[in-house]
Amino acid sequence: MREVPVYIFTGFMDSGKTTLVKETVFSEDFQISGPSLIICCEEGDVEYDLEELKKHNISLEMVEEESGYTAEFLQEMQKKYHPHQVFIEFNGTWDAKTLLETPIPRSWVLAQSISTVDASTFDLYLTNMRTMILSQMVESDLIIFNRCNDTTDRGKFRRAVKAQNRKGQIVYEKEDGTIDDRPIDLPFDISGKELEISEADYAIWFLDCQENPKKYEGKIVSFQALIYNPANLRKGIMIPGRFAMTCCEADITFFGLACKYDQEDKIPHKSWVNLKAEIHVEYSKEYEDVGPVLYALSAEPCEAPKDELVYVS
Repeated sequence: MREVPVYIFTGFMDSGKTTLVKETVFSEDFQISGPSLIICCEEGDVEYDLEELKKHNISLEMVEEESGYTAEFLQEMQKKYHPHQVFIEFNGTWDAKTLLETPIPRSWVLAQSISTVDASTFDLYLTNMRTMILSQMVESDLIIFNRCNDTTDRGKFRRAVKAQNRKGQIVYEKEDGTIDDRPIDLPFDISGKELEISEADYAIWFLDCQENPKKYEGKIVSFQALIYNPANLRKGIMIPGRFAMTCCEADITFFGLACKYDQEDKIPHKSWVNLKAEIHVEYSKEYEDVGPVLYALSAEPCEAPKDELVYVS
């Protein structure tokens, strides 16, 4: 059975989805001998040129209503076109669960998911419809912030996305189409050997450490931590961290790191400590991947803070 790669494009209207789909399907890397199919779930300002699509053996199917995006519809598309590759432009106002939970034909294989974001309006959307806009990016491999300028708060945008999707790659595209790859300023200094993380900075540090662990290799970090140390955790390992609110109470998430400590059996589950640890980037069974692992130097019991939450802002 031929495997059919599927490329998904998400984002709000006017975020540049159609333009990106067109750039993709007409690019040299996606020119194939067999038929291609675009499934478009919304009509934006940019339209597809049907004659141009026909020249490249690309068919276009429109889905007018969310109720029409079903497993049966996708099976019908497979039987009708027998595509060798599929591009899905999803409607940014539809429930992301419709996209994520609708079964695709057995031969279709998700190759990549890309989200486009208009940086000039993203802050407004974060304020007024945060859950809706971020839900589009939860499973994205790549998030492209386009129309960026010198005033774009890239750090704030990155933290908002990384709180929901830690593995997605983020790209900032300027208004002229070039990539803004300048380092993002952090609210703390990492130039020294030791780093003390305040409650206000914990979520920012955690997300940056997850995304760029190598720059923390060998550094010694100190912070107040809630210790997760249940009986079923393997010996010599505990999970220090903080509960973080990303937008509302429904989105509270534990931001914790694997920590090796030869006295972890003396640290009660769900107790508070002032932790001092050295960071090393290595494989961890807890992550099932390579990531930042703490090696505890000390873990002194302490009182819980007045506000046990930290905030992604």
